Amino acid sequence: MKVLIALFVVALVDVTSQCNMKWAKCDGDTCQCTLQFSPTNKQPLDCTKLIPKCYLMKAEMYRARNNLTTRSIGGKPVETAFVDNDGIYDPECENEGKFKAIQCNGTDVCWCVNSAGVRRSDKGDKNIKCEPVETYWVRLELKHKDVTVPLDATKLKTGIENALLERYKLDKKFVSEVKYDKDGRLIVVDVKKPEKERITDLSLMTYYMEKDIKVKPLFLDEKPFEVSVEGSKVSMENILVYYVDEVAPTFTMQKLTGGIIAVIVVVSLIVIAGLLVLFFLARRQKAQYSKAQTSDSLVTTGK
Repeated sequence: MKVLIALFVVALVDVTSQCNMKWAKCDGDTCQCTLQFSPTNKQPLDCTKLIPKCYLMKAEMYRARNNLTTRSIGGKPVETAFVDNDGIYDPECENEGKFKAIQCNGTDVCWCVNSAGVRRSDKGDKNIKCEPVETYWVRLELKHKDVTVPLDATKLKTGIENALLERYKLDKKFVSEVKYDKDGRLIVVDVKKPEKERITDLSLMTYYMEKDIKVKPLFLDEKPFEVSVEGSKVSMENILVYYVDEVAPTFTMQKLTGGIIAVIVVVSLIVIAGLLVLFFLARRQKAQYSKAQTSDSLVTTGK
């Protein structure tokens, strides 16, 4: 009898552990893990892996619309890097959970996104042309909470690599560089994969990590993201993510804020005013020169 009870407990633990993400539900006798997108649409999942970001965003939008529990939420590594300023939206996903290259907001307003689902173009209509573009590099700007003992930069890098591997299944080889400013409590982590590599999805790590640090963990146990450094747990208080795509984004002046545009206009006016001043000065000097020449000619004639 004890053996049967033990087997039942083990089976129960095994079944419930299949859905290790709090929004996922266990359906059917065999416990098919699913994520709710609408009242009639459930997406089957493999909860032994991190769930694709596109699926998570769709589930978050569904939960937000139905008043369910949910949370919405340096410096550029290169000039073409950009951040996600749009926040959450209801995305269109491919069958395997990847973002479709073109996304719309339920109207005729559409835009292009990268493989992380982040907008990389100005907004247009449904005729906008979008091609799939891979994000191969993300920069994580982390600010850690106060610590009693200064952190060793080398051991911090090891701790970051271990944390990303254990929590998000990210191979250590993708962590290309870790920089640390102890005075500002700033940790800059560059995560890169080879261009043209299509197996590793960096957006899995960034989405889970942003939720871990900014809001609440998506994992069922809700354990916080912490980095172990020399036996001490270092917690984070903020994160900013920069995305670098294989192809540069196509933002134009529409992307610039009013303040930046105003500065550009003022600088342009100053330049134009300067050119006008130079033009009139040159014209005045030319007129004075011509007048002097005329006077000299009159004097010569008078002699």
